[in-house]
Amino acid sequence: MGVSQPARFGEDWSDERVRGYLNREAPAGENPDFHALMTAYKHMRPHDFERFIAFFKATGRDVNARNGLDLSLLDIVRTHPKSGDFVAILEAAQG
Repeated sequence: MGVSQPARFGEDWSDERVRGYLNREAPAGENPDFHALMTAYKHMRPHDFERFIAFFKATGRDVNARNGLDLSLLDIVRTHPKSGDFVAILEAAQG
């Protein structure tokens, strides 16, 4: 299977591209809000993720959504050693 787009590093993400992660379809049985959050976290840099969270909350989505193991994205991200920026973004989004 070929790659549809070559990887690009350091490029600016448009608002349209960031918002595109709001519409990621979750696998059957997975919380759609958790899936969108996790997918964005995996693919975005902190400043893009912060913009995503603003769009996410503006559409009424749940930043505290949980996966099948009853973990929120913040629970998971806190275990990652280099995730301080993401932890701060998620903590601020809860307030």
